[in-house]
Amino acid sequence: MNDKPSGLTLNRTTVLLLVLALAVIWFVPLGWRHLLPSDEGRYAEMAREMFVTNDWITPRYNGYKYFEKPPLQTWANALSFAWFGIGEWQARLYTALTGFAGVLLIGYTGARVFNVAAGFFAALVLASAPYWYLMGHFNTLDMGLSFWMEVTLCALLLAQRPGLAAREQRLWMWLVWASMALAVLSKGLVGLILPGAVLVLYTVVARDWALWKRLYLVSGLIVFFAVVTPWFVLVQDRNPEFFNFFFVVQQFRRYLTPEQNRPGPLWYFVPVMLVGFLPWLSVTFQSARHALRMPRQANGFAPVTLLFVWTAFIFVFFSASHSKLLSYTLPIAPAIALVIGMYLPLVTREQFHRHLTGYALFLVAGGFGAVFLGRLGDRRNPNALYLEFRTWVFAALAIGFVFTLVAIWINRRRRGAAGGAQNGLPAGAMNPTQGTASASATSTGIVGAATAFGIGWVLLATIAGTGHDAFGRLSSGAPLAPDVKAALAKLPADTPFYSVGVLDHTLPFYIDHTMIMVEHADELAFGVSVEPQKWVPTIPQWIERWKADRYALALMSPDRYKAFSEQHLPMTVVARDSRRVIVEKPLPAEAGGASQGAAPAAASEPQPQQ
Repeated sequence: MNDKPSGLTLNRTTVLLLVLALAVIWFVPLGWRHLLPSDEGRYAEMAREMFVTNDWITPRYNGYKYFEKPPLQTWANALSFAWFGIGEWQARLYTALTGFAGVLLIGYTGARVFNVAAGFFAALVLASAPYWYLMGHFNTLDMGLSFWMEVTLCALLLAQRPGLAAREQRLWMWLVWASMALAVLSKGLVGLILPGAVLVLYTVVARDWALWKRLYLVSGLIVFFAVVTPWFVLVQDRNPEFFNFFFVVQQFRRYLTPEQNRPGPLWYFVPVMLVGFLPWLSVTFQSARHALRMPRQANGFAPVTLLFVWTAFIFVFFSASHSKLLSYTLPIAPAIALVIGMYLPLVTREQFHRHLTGYALFLVAGGFGAVFLGRLGDRRNPNALYLEFRTWVFAALAIGFVFTLVAIWINRRRRGAAGGAQNGLPAGAMNPTQGTASASATSTGIVGAATAFGIGWVLLATIAGTGHDAFGRLSSGAPLAPDVKAALAKLPADTPFYSVGVLDHTLPFYIDHTMIMVEHADELAFGVSVEPQKWVPTIPQWIERWKADRYALALMSPDRYKAFSEQHLPMTVVARDSRRVIVEKPLPAEAGGASQGAAPAAASEPQPQQ
């Protein structure tokens, strides 16, 4: 489909400058925010523990065995710590790299499978989609999974191009199998089940049975198992309890039952996708209609049908699940971007003017709506945090608005394609039976306007995401870390640090120290069940241990701290904020007044931090 010119005239220098500009915007802000609970703190801490213990087989979280997910991202993050030191941007580096690589990959695939214009605009759409951009800046597993699934999809599209040499086709298909294995090592069986089901459905819908002769099943399976098998064999050998928990509990019961307590209605992911592709909603319907009119390739393969089956099945699959999170449908984002990217070169100047004007009005309305953020607030998130965040939101909307105005100005300078619309198609399009867009002024002229518009949304997401640290700073507990680390430095290395009734997902990473769970195992229940000696089951048992310990620290909620204070439990506050209190066991010489309760310690408490 890519044999004919697309009409896009971008030289390599321009493309390189755009990629470099995106790289700067993409990677520079990685360390501007604190890690958020629970995913960011959890996966950063797992990597830190892997790095400091040098155990690359058995993942641990807070010192307990943690087999909920495979280790690919933990390996990558641990390597990042080994190469660049332990920190926030290092913890997000792998996620950011996979997100950025996903933008480049969809651009390359669109250019090779369809035409240069489709590739350029697909990359632009994906980079500026808030769903993809924001998930590329959070340390969660879904971006890594989505990238390797995107590699699977794109390598399959590239492998099935007509006229490809057998050796090149085989290499692309081996990449399909290898990337599925890496997707499995990213998050489990979905990395194999979802692409496999899509392939079966595609062959039924498209009746493309000949595709199976070009999948290199035997050699491909060898590649797949060569990549995926070693870790599973090693971890099972060292941990006999692994297989049942990982495959039965986490891979099947998690999907089929509501025990993970992450419910959501059947339409849960509809607003996720609407917000996730907000900058391009006005052209989504036309993009789908245009794509559906694209013909098959000469070899009978229908890449557009595959894109639609991929999107629909994965969306339905997660919509039907009993466990739902915002990021689960992220793997369909590249396919959607490619569909939109195929249509954007055909949009007329008038159509794109309406698109841009609508978004300019939307951003103005968003500014008025943001005013109401200043009225929000509660005990957990005080009003001052919303006021601080509102300033960032205003700045983000203003930047988006300015770049939209720039896009409108650029769009007005475009020369309309001669001849107007023909056969009911926008100027610049050709009859869909020919399979591709013809050279036109339309595809060239829209580049500047669309690029300015896309950059505006990338900057909008960057500024708003950075501003969210108004809440992230408090939820991370990072401001407390210096005082806690100073207290730890004065104590023996084996000093117990208890987590009483709560699992803090971020503080262990910031203080470089694991904690002993007390009473509430939270998501560490499996680790506690196989290593019960590592936790304290009840509060009375903990109180006995606390009194017997010569040195000890404990993390607890403010309400729990108040209750223990009323029981005159000896405690000295090390640090606290509105969500957590860290206390130290007073030394005997310091505890002369301890029998009188915690009041003397309270008199010297640090002020709560927000």
